[in-house]
Amino acid sequence: MRSAQNCVNIADLERVARARLPAPLFDYIAGGADDERTLSRNVTAFDHFDLLPSYLRDVRKIEMKRKVLGRELEWPLLLAPTGMSRLFHKSGEISVAREAERAGVGYSLSTMGTASIEEVAANCSGFKMFQLYPLSDPALNRVMIERCKAAKYDALCITVDCIVAGNRERDLRSGMTVPPRLTLSTVGKFIARPRWCLDYLTGSRFSLPNIGDGASSGDVSTLAAYFAEKMESNITWSLIESIAAQWGGPIAIKGLQTPEDARLAANSGVTAVIVSNHGGRQLDGAPATISSLPRIVDAVGDRIEVIHDGGIRRGRHIATALALGASACMVGRPYLYGLSAFGAAGVRRSLEILRDELARTCALTGCASIDQLNREIVAVSQGMPGVIEDAGNRDTARSRRISLHAST
Repeated sequence: MRSAQNCVNIADLERVARARLPAPLFDYIAGGADDERTLSRNVTAFDHFDLLPSYLRDVRKIEMKRKVLGRELEWPLLLAPTGMSRLFHKSGEISVAREAERAGVGYSLSTMGTASIEEVAANCSGFKMFQLYPLSDPALNRVMIERCKAAKYDALCITVDCIVAGNRERDLRSGMTVPPRLTLSTVGKFIARPRWCLDYLTGSRFSLPNIGDGASSGDVSTLAAYFAEKMESNITWSLIESIAAQWGGPIAIKGLQTPEDARLAANSGVTAVIVSNHGGRQLDGAPATISSLPRIVDAVGDRIEVIHDGGIRRGRHIATALALGASACMVGRPYLYGLSAFGAAGVRRSLEILRDELARTCALTGCASIDQLNREIVAVSQGMPGVIEDAGNRDTARSRRISLHAST
């Protein structure tokens, strides 16, 4: 496809990204851990939830604004923190942050970003969240947090599910290196994508400015060794509380997948939990996040925000997560496919697609506002017993805890 506008869904952008990127880089985006069961489940589990259409309602205007982590968004979407975006397109994180602001959604910068905390802040006045991987060097953690405060980021996100690196076998097979390095086994894969090679060679130097030059070069094993040495493998609630105290603003924990962990998060005073299995890139065999979401929502009630991350490829997926109680959703691969395929124009197109599909789904389910999306419009297939805890007749301030209908 010659332009982003020719792409009618996220799958189209994915196909263009596959054709443009060298195979090791595409596999780095698309791959998961081990047998990739969780990666696949994240997407396919949405098929177990049916949306019930409802008509004869005024849906000429769909209201989609919502306050998330203290700031109002035009629609409840956050772009997930994804490391090393410069590898996929030379415009990297900067173009993604700008497009997020243009669309009225939130942007999350990764600790492993190829743009600095300050660069992103200088180029984006929209909602910005910094994703912190707690490192074993407390001083480095403190410095990154202070940089975010000085740059006026809106929120902090602590990722807790990378205490060890996931077993990402596609990367091992493809010869992925960071930054890309030509070897006898990979030279053909990169030469086959000359446009990418030209863009990479004419772009700015690859670096990881948020953690210093110590992890700015070398291959995957070197980067993994850096993480083995520097990544904090003993992330405790006391560490979360100390980071939250230093930050002093809205804070989310990313990577929780059980009701008990979510309750502990609510007790710790954080603003939100992000229900995430790291896109299926850490523990293979973990459940799909959309399957875990309802119980987590029921566990914390209205005490904290619950943000869904994982498997979203359609606007109806966003609608389903919101109906099951999510405050907002987070996407990574959809916008990375757009970035890889067409740069900023591809990111913009990915957001247009998802927003249009979400608005259309709201209209066809009779919801003139995203606040009207609730469990009354969702039916769960009989092949998914136990997904939703029966809420019985408990009083609730919000309809999101109503049990689901069984689909016939």
